[in-house]
Amino acid sequence: MSGWKKYLGAALLSAASVQAYAAALTPVVSPNPATVGQTVVLDIQLSDVTDLYTYQFSFSFDPSVLQVTGVTASNFLGGETFPGDIDNTAGKISYAAGTLIGPVPGVSGTGSLGTISFLAIGAGSSALTFSETLFFNSGGDDIATSLNSASLQVSAVPEPATYLMLGVGLIGVAALRRRQLAGRA
Repeated sequence: MSGWKKYLGAALLSAASVQAYAAALTPVVSPNPATVGQTVVLDIQLSDVTDLYTYQFSFSFDPSVLQVTGVTASNFLGGETFPGDIDNTAGKISYAAGTLIGPVPGVSGTGSLGTISFLAIGAGSSALTFSETLFFNSGGDDIATSLNSASLQVSAVPEPATYLMLGVGLIGVAALRRRQLAGRA
């Protein structure tokens, strides 16, 4: 094998190993699916991070399906946190952030950066995506982070007529069962 092929192969393996060890930012939503009028909680999970000192991200959702009711930071980083600017009209939380203060080592591991509480206001599907992300270590270097997204399905609450039809069906089944039992006696 020629020399340049060895170097190319080593470079590709090196790049692949860097991506394999990148931290991952993932929205975990519960319940999914949800119904209109229900509270939905989204946990912002950061996994496999090494030496995290400061972070920033923005988060988007469909404002015709969801409205933010609250943002709560977690203590994973343990420093100062900022919930970001909530814009329910545009469907975005801009520049949520957290940072450590002073000459301290960064945080490593897996944990929650916080939760976002939503009210499901309309039927449909909402993509839940991150953007404008920055993750830095205690030396000020960028931390490679993969961004995962999620989707939330919201369905309309069944109409009262649906419950009425279900009730009539159950009464019919009960009457049929009673008639069968009476015929055996």
